[in-house]
Amino acid sequence: MHILELPSFFLPHGGLFCLEQAKALKALGHEVRIVSVLELGVSKDRAFYFTAPWREERKELEGVEVFCYYMRAVPKAVRYNINHWIYLCQKSVELYVRRFGKPDILHAHCCKNAGMAARQISQRLGIPFFISEHLSSGLFERDFGEGWQRHGWLKERMQQTYEAANCVIPVSRELVDDLAPFFGKNYRQYPISNIIDTNFFTFCERESLASRSFRFCCLAIANIYDKGYDVLADAMQYLSANVELHIAGQNTDSKSMRRLFAHWHNVHLHGQLDKAGVRDLLWKCDALVLPSRSEAQPLVILEALATGIPVVSTDCISPSVRIPKACRFAAVGDARMLAEKMHEVMHISPSREFSDIVQRMASPSVVAKQLTDLFGLSL
Repeated sequence: MHILELPSFFLPHGGLFCLEQAKALKALGHEVRIVSVLELGVSKDRAFYFTAPWREERKELEGVEVFCYYMRAVPKAVRYNINHWIYLCQKSVELYVRRFGKPDILHAHCCKNAGMAARQISQRLGIPFFISEHLSSGLFERDFGEGWQRHGWLKERMQQTYEAANCVIPVSRELVDDLAPFFGKNYRQYPISNIIDTNFFTFCERESLASRSFRFCCLAIANIYDKGYDVLADAMQYLSANVELHIAGQNTDSKSMRRLFAHWHNVHLHGQLDKAGVRDLLWKCDALVLPSRSEAQPLVILEALATGIPVVSTDCISPSVRIPKACRFAAVGDARMLAEKMHEVMHISPSREFSDIVQRMASPSVVAKQLTDLFGLSL
């Protein structure tokens, strides 16, 4: 099959899930490329807003050909920015088709914006389109207000896109229920997990605890409220001094994070790490803690389990990633309960069994086979 991947956001703003699926599908013998339109914000992206290429940037990432286009967003002009993004995506795909011919499948990642663009491109080219949905209701409400008080036109447009898709592919079954108050359920759906690079995130024996502290790690962007870092800071008072906490992720070494954990000498802020750095930290630690208030399918939980360590998180986490023997969950926002669950996992030893379960659930070959079978039904 000739598959064209359309991510709603891409590197350096995330989007690794798109690249991982493209690599896995290509490894099965499919012809796969990525067309990416990256929205740049004048404050978020600062100098890059003005210095990013104005024309197509063509590159290869881990064996996958990628065509990048950069869109300068207009501050606070949501409707204009979304419509302009879709327009640029359409024009980019027109150029792609002239070069490589019409793809068999359009595979969008997230309905906003790529799914809506894929719908229009699908109608023009007469080919099926699929949407892998990664975003939770909490993320939508953060941007558009509780109950979508702002930009209700977008909610209606996205619902129509879901209903028009050949299939929506939520990253967990629970995400369908989470989004139902916004978009209903009147669309074709088939949950498929995101990919974990189980050839990279592998089991590792940990150093003996006899002569060192127990090490927790927390891997999440420094969004203090959504990721629950304030709750984690409060939980530290209930833990023994013989516990270390290692925090990594974008901006986790910021002033606000340093202030939040200023009272704890056993907390280490690493800032953003690359993929190898994340794996090295997981290999050095004994458990993962993720105190989030909202998540769709946190890949870091599966990455941690793939390396063999147990996980502590909150009730907002999808049951699809919960392994009873390896996972403990606290109520969202409850620091004392979070600390209790952290104490519990200190008695769970790293296990190759956890790694094997993730291999069967989310390895590249497993996910690529599921996508291939699903796409094939439309041809």
